[in-house]
Amino acid sequence: MAFGVLEKLAIIYQKSGLSISRFAQIIGKDRRTLTSWIDKSVTKNPQIEVLETISLVFRYPKRIWEQDCDKDEFLSLLKAIPQSEVKIIDKGYEGSLEYILNKESKKRFAIHSRFPSPAYRDRVVTFPYRFGHSQKAAQLRKMRCELMLEHGFESVEWYSIESLLRFAFSPIGNIYTIPQRISVLDLILESLEDNYNKSLYFFDSYSTKIFGVDTTYISINYNDNLVFLKMPIDSMIIEITNKSLVHRIHKHFTSPSHAPKHIPKDYAPQILKLCRDCISNKKDISSFCETIRDKTPYTSLFMSSISTDLRHIFNKK
Repeated sequence: MAFGVLEKLAIIYQKSGLSISRFAQIIGKDRRTLTSWIDKSVTKNPQIEVLETISLVFRYPKRIWEQDCDKDEFLSLLKAIPQSEVKIIDKGYEGSLEYILNKESKKRFAIHSRFPSPAYRDRVVTFPYRFGHSQKAAQLRKMRCELMLEHGFESVEWYSIESLLRFAFSPIGNIYTIPQRISVLDLILESLEDNYNKSLYFFDSYSTKIFGVDTTYISINYNDNLVFLKMPIDSMIIEITNKSLVHRIHKHFTSPSHAPKHIPKDYAPQILKLCRDCISNKKDISSFCETIRDKTPYTSLFMSSISTDLRHIFNKK
């Protein structure tokens, strides 16, 4: 059976969820004409202006109307993100800092690639990388710290449990001395204390099929229908302005039925305090696991993030 323009139009109408009247109004036709196209009581295809309007309003590529665009390709294109809604920001390190400050100037909702975020790091340690030592870059980092740590600035931060454990106990690739780790935790706790503008979550990045989401910085601006990802390649940023995708990502981290398994924000400060106490007393990750087992209800979340050699600790009674 041929898969032509009328079949495609009917699928787009059904996918839109709109009434006949509303859809007809959008394309500039009356209800009777639209109905005749949908139920195929006529054989003449809609005018090219109608097809172009549908592509423009619903952000579908014009390719969908071409004769050699078969059903499989058509359905695939309906799900694809229009190229106009994906932008690559490639302005170097200073340019990416300026972009982030601009997009997060009012508030931020971020999933971090590692613990802690640069806002806390830059207050405690000297900038650790070979690049980014210009006066402008240093000033931008200072502005970022001041903004993020401001008491009234609204900030929601997500970190994987694994990244917290690496920061606190890993001897490999760790830029923080023990006193610096304690200072970072104190700084975060001070920022969170009696502050309803700050929210901190630790999530299990292993057991809920989202391993890898914590390897790239993701910033979500729900109100502006914007998500951007900071890629680990020359400070490149990918900006997405597809409303449905932005809302889907936001829902994944805000809806109880969709969010990854995590430690609630009200309990996160206690986890940080337990971690700080272990570091202060020069205890290792085994002791911290025992503390989590004995003093918190989040054994299962931490168990997913540690090696099999340490999991026996959680099974002790």
